[in-house]
Amino acid sequence: MEKVNLNQKFSLFSEHWSPKIVGELNGQHVKLAKLKGEFVWHKHEKEDELFFVVKGSFKMEYRDRTVVVNENEFLIVPKGVEHKPVAEEEVWVMLFEPASTLNTGDTESEMTKKDLDYL
Repeated sequence: MEKVNLNQKFSLFSEHWSPKIVGELNGQHVKLAKLKGEFVWHKHEKEDELFFVVKGSFKMEYRDRTVVVNENEFLIVPKGVEHKPVAEEEVWVMLFEPASTLNTGDTESEMTKKDLDYL
């Protein structure tokens, strides 16, 4: 039952597109990630994902539109919806998703992270 300081946790890593687990609740992981550049198109068949922007902004691309998510805003991507995050500059995000969620969903690539670090 310890509090978590987001700035302190974000200071512990520098790599992009490599989520770190900072908490667990009710089968969900709370993850932190730094994003920069383009991710891969993917979807999660069984899980919704929540992206909360702590610092910066990014675009969530869908096949039919693009949504800009700014600092102190969040976006929920429903299960089964194909999406691709794009960050022109580094952005810090907090993710809420089931513990079973793979970062690249149904798309296996060099960006897939199967064993996440705990901070």
